[in-house]
Amino acid sequence: MKYSDISYEVIGAVARICHNRPGQANAESENLLAELDDALDRAKRDDAIRVIIIGAKGKHFSAGHDLMDGMEKRGNFSPEQHWLWESEHYLGNALRIWDFPKPTIAQVQGACIAGGFMVANMCDMVVAADDAFFSDPVGHSLAAASVEALVHPWVMGLRKAKEFLFTGQRIGAAEAKEWGMVNHVVPRAEMEDFTLELANRIAAAPPIGIRMLKRSLNRSADIMGFRNSLMAHFDTHILSTSTKEHFEVAAAGMRASMEAAKKAQS
Repeated sequence: MKYSDISYEVIGAVARICHNRPGQANAESENLLAELDDALDRAKRDDAIRVIIIGAKGKHFSAGHDLMDGMEKRGNFSPEQHWLWESEHYLGNALRIWDFPKPTIAQVQGACIAGGFMVANMCDMVVAADDAFFSDPVGHSLAAASVEALVHPWVMGLRKAKEFLFTGQRIGAAEAKEWGMVNHVVPRAEMEDFTLELANRIAAAPPIGIRMLKRSLNRSADIMGFRNSLMAHFDTHILSTSTKEHFEVAAAGMRASMEAAKKAQS
C-alpha cells in the first residue's frame, strides 16, 4: 500500500508509524486507520522490526475520529451497519494495536482526543511531550458512551476515569503521568529522540522472550477482564449512538462546527 495519511519509517530495529494529516490536526479518517492497519501488519511480518512507535506529524497527535469523513461515508448507516463497521474498524483497530505481538510506544504531542486517545492508550507505553493534553469529551459533545474501546479505567483507574469522562475535561501531560497513564513526560523538542532511545533499549532485548513476556502481561489484563469489559462497552457505545438524544446533540454540534469552519475560512 502507498500511504497518503500516515508515514512509515524504519530506523534500525524500530518502525515509526505517524499520523500524517497535520492540516486536519491528524483527525483519523477511514483511510488513515486502514493505512495504520496495513502498516502494523507490515511491521509484524518484518522480523527485523522489534519495536513500534506510533506518533504523528505536526502540532497534534490526533483530534480524534474524522467526523466529517464519517458523516459523508456512513451518515446513513443503520444501527446494525454501524455495529458491523465499527466492530471491524474502530474497535477492531484498537484491539489490533493491543494484540500487536511486538512492543508498542505511543509518542504524543499536542491534542490527543477521543479516537486519538483510544489509539495512544492501546499501546504498551506512552511518552508525552510537555505540551500534550488528553481528552474524551464525546459524552458531552455527542451524547455517546465514550469512544468504542473503553480503555480509560484500565490506564487511569476507575475513579479518575469517571471524573475524566463525566466532566469531559482535558488533562495535561504532567497530570496524565500523575494518574499513571503516561510513562514519561519530556520537552517537546526532545520527544522524538527520547522515544527512539526508549524503543532502542527495548529492541536490544532478545525478541522472542519480549514477545512472550508481552503475551503474558496482556493475558494478565485479559484474565482481570480487560477484553471482556471492552467488548461489553462496545455494544453500549453503539446503542448510545442510536438514541434520539445522540442525534439531537450531534446535529447541533455538527452545525456549530460547520459555522466555526466558515468563520475561520472567511
